[in-house]
Amino acid sequence: MYLKMARRMLFETDKRLVRKLVWNMGVKGFFAIRAHKKRLKQGKFFPPYLYISIINSCNLRCQGCWVDVAHKQQKIEIDALDRMITEAKRMGNSFFGLLGGEPFMHKELLDLLDRHRDAYFQVFTNGHFITPEVAARLRKAGNVTPLISVEGTSLISDQRRGRSGVLDKTFEGLRNCLDAKLLTGVCTSLCRSNYDDLLREEWVDRLIEMGVLYTWFHIYRPMGPDPNPDLALSQEQQRAARQFVVDMRVRKPIVIIDAYYDADGHALCPAATGFTHHINPWGDIEPCPIVQFAKESIHDERPLSEVFDRSEYLADFRRTAAAHTRGCIALERPDLIRGLVERHGAKDSTARGTALAELDAAERHPSQYRPESKPIPEKSLAYRLAKKFAFHDYGVYGKHFRDENWQDPLHAPRRAAAEPQVHAIAPPNARDQVAP
Repeated sequence: MYLKMARRMLFETDKRLVRKLVWNMGVKGFFAIRAHKKRLKQGKFFPPYLYISIINSCNLRCQGCWVDVAHKQQKIEIDALDRMITEAKRMGNSFFGLLGGEPFMHKELLDLLDRHRDAYFQVFTNGHFITPEVAARLRKAGNVTPLISVEGTSLISDQRRGRSGVLDKTFEGLRNCLDAKLLTGVCTSLCRSNYDDLLREEWVDRLIEMGVLYTWFHIYRPMGPDPNPDLALSQEQQRAARQFVVDMRVRKPIVIIDAYYDADGHALCPAATGFTHHINPWGDIEPCPIVQFAKESIHDERPLSEVFDRSEYLADFRRTAAAHTRGCIALERPDLIRGLVERHGAKDSTARGTALAELDAAERHPSQYRPESKPIPEKSLAYRLAKKFAFHDYGVYGKHFRDENWQDPLHAPRRAAAEPQVHAIAPPNARDQVAP
């Protein structure tokens, strides 16, 4: 399988792009993680990977979207982006995730990529703005991989994304990327409406046949003004998704990304571990894209390294999240997010100004953490080694996690045999009965 994957990388894409990937993301990424670990030992902090939402605008209206896509357009201007990425590179970073809205609606995105050819960018996109000309320019830059979202069949895509003809337009952009021999990925926000159609071996095989080199199944998070909780996966479905990914990784010549488990199959949160934080289109620094409260900004006059290192709010988020779950604190304990906001006086960083009300109305949902179940470890040696080095908990759970005494009714990992079992999803008012 490894030889098949290597053959695909060499013959299904531009070899110059493979060299860029290996050097800018691989070799430089190795040193970025080393620098991060060194900083942690010194009691300093700067995340080795940044998610940057460069614009709020989007041509689609997806179910459960938490971005203010219909609000007046707001973007991070190219000079501010340039300054932020330059400062991050000084800290050793080399790999950046660009989000929106729809990133390709930012008129200066391609100029930004040209300015930083010594870094590597993953652009999360619906593919609708990737014309043959745009794909050709991406190939020329050589430092970008488009990650194109596919949310189901034609019917489901139209329902999920609030427009008609979405899938055809997405496949058109995908074909333009593949024709230009770009290193191209396809991602899916797994939810109840696309779970049976896309979490399938046949779909993975189709991606391989098309020339897609990697895929990412991430879990739908019901957050924002219209969370659509009925789309959320059960814990059993999330566990089945984890098993599917682990199995496919040793059978299929395609890279399959996940962001919620370490090499041994233990759940983790990338924001809680400090692996990444998020910058929104206003330049506010948030713990992650779905936790839309901030204290600091990239527009601060201080160096970006100092802004991150001295943020009591972000540090408290990491401590609080790690102390209460190895999963997603925003899904499991929205009450704790409110406590963080109140303790630090963090502002609502949305344009709609209703994030606190949304927190108060939020139902509790299961996430990737399920302590009563046996972890599903990686079978693939390559993934095990990569995760052991780069994608693990960096000791935060060992330092803070109260697993031995944790009695949260959402998980209830240790209860007497005679005690009735508690359903995995607590009722909406249960959060008012649980002490932080």
